[in-house]
Amino acid sequence: MTTKRKIAASRIEIPTSSMADIAFLLLVFFLVCTVIDLDKGLKLVLPGEEPVTVSPEKIIHLLINSENEILIDGDRINITDVDVTIKEKMRATEDLIVSLKPSRKATYQSFITVLDQLKSIDARRISIADPD
Repeated sequence: MTTKRKIAASRIEIPTSSMADIAFLLLVFFLVCTVIDLDKGLKLVLPGEEPVTVSPEKIIHLLINSENEILIDGDRINITDVDVTIKEKMRATEDLIVSLKPSRKATYQSFITVLDQLKSIDARRISIADPD
């Protein structure tokens, strides 16, 4: 009786004839269902070519230095507090312009983090100055 079990166990096979068809169908399924996210870049509205004079009281200077530290009008703040600080200054001054100046050695991530925070508080008047 044990020999019959051994013979029966050795003859059991997994059918692999349709494995290629299943792999092909799965490949087609995932290719059709995959959503490709296209990088659209930063959505910024660039100003016209006409120069505009602005009083210095309506400009706030935001600097990202080479160590990725944030300075607002010379005062160092934490990068997570940019939105709160700018929002307070926007309430105090109507039509406030944020002059954002990154250092050439500042990381792109810190620049985007600051821009995202400005966008979250609906700061519409942002001037991106040339890096030093």
